[in-house]
Amino acid sequence: MFEVELTLILGLAGVALLAGFFDAIAGGGGLITLPALLLAGIDPLAAIATNKFQAASATISATVVFARKGMIDWRSSLPMATLALLGSALGALSVSLVPRSFLEAGVPILLILIAGYFAFSPRLGDTQKKAKVPLLVFSLSVAPMIGFYDGIFGPGVGSFFMLALVTLLGQGLLHAVSTSKLLNASSNIGALLVFSLSGAIILPIALTMAIAAFVGAQLGARCAVRFGARLIRPLLITACCLMAAKLMLTPGNPIIQMMSRVIF
Repeated sequence: MFEVELTLILGLAGVALLAGFFDAIAGGGGLITLPALLLAGIDPLAAIATNKFQAASATISATVVFARKGMIDWRSSLPMATLALLGSALGALSVSLVPRSFLEAGVPILLILIAGYFAFSPRLGDTQKKAKVPLLVFSLSVAPMIGFYDGIFGPGVGSFFMLALVTLLGQGLLHAVSTSKLLNASSNIGALLVFSLSGAIILPIALTMAIAAFVGAQLGARCAVRFGARLIRPLLITACCLMAAKLMLTPGNPIIQMMSRVIF
């Protein structure tokens, strides 16, 4: 049984507050909170389950802010959100089937490409553009596929949703951020439902982090609404680069191992 100390709870709450703020704008909060839980000595399964609990709180919090501002088109978003939830639950059930080394090698590369796209695409802003794929196709394929990834691994999922919404559905950055929070909240809930069946969630830590993440996400979402693309774009680029670096510097990452063999 993991013993919970007050100082540990307060420290993790502070981490969740900061992660919730950045996650509401650019995604990647899980790469702040999950390592913190692991460094606290929490069992990996319990850390993942507890992290999903607080992550769901953060994304739901951000979704509430965007919804109150009238920035979520529920008619088009709900089918995507439902299928993202189902995809995530399936991913959580299939967590042992996909080689982790494949994800650890591929995801950092994808995040760097996403950062490059947002950095060098000159016409990105809050303007809606023509969609490249029908909404039905996106809902049946892209939304559950990214949701599946969230259930099976997770880092960068908010950035993946955002890129897909901008490039495939033509959404402006602010619209994409608001929609991605709803989709991310749904995928978090799908995975959380599966992980909660294991009884691995450490409730005192999860509840405290969830409250802090909720507050942080409220602040982050309000900043995103106020400042729009001029805030979202640089933070998204920064978050993608930091996530990629964090994943590549994780001990045992295949990319670093391969580079070490080549150099030495």
